[in-house]
Amino acid sequence: MKTYDLPALLRENAYPGRGIVLGRSRDNRYGVVAYFIMGRSENSRNRIFVETPDGIRTQAFDPSKMTDPSLIIYAPVRVFGSSTIVTNGDQTDTVREGLAAGKSFAESLRTRIFEPDAPNYTPRISGLMERGGGYTLSILKSAGGDPGSCRRYFYEYECPLAGQGHFIHTYAGDGNPLPSFEGEPEQVSIDAPDARSFADLLWSSLNPDNKVALFVRYINLAGGAWESVIINKHQEV
Repeated sequence: MKTYDLPALLRENAYPGRGIVLGRSRDNRYGVVAYFIMGRSENSRNRIFVETPDGIRTQAFDPSKMTDPSLIIYAPVRVFGSSTIVTNGDQTDTVREGLAAGKSFAESLRTRIFEPDAPNYTPRISGLMERGGGYTLSILKSAGGDPGSCRRYFYEYECPLAGQGHFIHTYAGDGNPLPSFEGEPEQVSIDAPDARSFADLLWSSLNPDNKVALFVRYINLAGGAWESVIINKHQEV
């Protein structure tokens, strides 16, 4: 499989929508997690990431301008035990509750479908990184825009290679309706030595008009401690 340059992929796509990157640092010491959101409407752009004890949640930057919180206010990142869950919607809680009940990542997501935002039917993308650094990615999507059929895909990566990750996002590009992501998660190189440098690299590569917020976490594979970085467009200095 071809390994892509992640910043180049981001620069070439003005609207990948929401994206998840899971992988391993070049020095093989850290599990790497990244999640970003973009927006075209004022409601979607009126958001920031705020830190929680185990991850992040989205929040309105200006509550007076929030018109519809459904599908845009949720906890994208949460931790359960030694696992980190990252998704583009409230299925984060579905996965966490499922794991707590003894279900697997896939079993938990089989209770969900794509988002009910016709005509886009935005895919639900999800990831799970486990203590040893292995990870799984998933996408739940409509059958070519037909809401009567849900397609579920799961991709498991055991013993990830150092300096390598996988990138999945909601949209193949801009459009009306928005075209859903197609194919396997894109294999990408991860060269940044820490969370801050990786966050700065990704943020500078995202479309400046459409980017909204970015989260990056580097998890020490030996002890489980993490370093997190949040960048919000509304709070840039």
